[in-house]
Amino acid sequence: MLVQGRGTGGKRFPLYFLVGGAGVIIKDLRVNQAIKAREVRLVSPEGEQLGIVSLKDALKAAADRGLDLVEVAPTAKPPVCRIMDFGKYKYEQAKKDREAKKKQKISELKEIKVRPTIDDHDFDVKLRSVRRFLADGDRVRIVVMFRGREIVHLDIGKAILERFAKGVADSAVVEKVPKVEGKNMTMTLAPKLQPVPQKEKRSEASGEVQA
Repeated sequence: MLVQGRGTGGKRFPLYFLVGGAGVIIKDLRVNQAIKAREVRLVSPEGEQLGIVSLKDALKAAADRGLDLVEVAPTAKPPVCRIMDFGKYKYEQAKKDREAKKKQKISELKEIKVRPTIDDHDFDVKLRSVRRFLADGDRVRIVVMFRGREIVHLDIGKAILERFAKGVADSAVVEKVPKVEGKNMTMTLAPKLQPVPQKEKRSEASGEVQA
């Protein structure tokens, strides 16, 4: 579970925030009486900046609303604290984490076998299968199978594998270059990683916390 403990009683908790658009655990954030700073920069539950106030006044403002005071940026000067329903926040983040785990797909290694005598029509059919596997997030191992004296024509097998690599160059990278294994020649392709949007890159670089 990503977040633990209760939001009352002045304890410290691992807290889950969105940093650069991705879930990140920020450990040991202080809550309520565990906050040590004399004064804090206070943020309302709606995200409104309430200015720099004493810790006593910040705790009172949270208590008056029946909410918790959470130190969301402990290294800032003064530390930034936000008023929030910490118990509700934990529940919602744990729920999001469970949903995200359900959507996670375990990458598999698919295998496509071809012969060095493959014709253009069969190649196109195999290529579509490779593209489908890659789109699903799977890696693909392509095997060129040689029989008898065909093994002396390794250049043909290499050309076929390079043709596959070129055919999916927009969506895949060569993870393992063509290699002879017994009477087979193999190559492994992997999906390209999706680029991170520039906005997210900037957020990650600045360590911005969206609470």
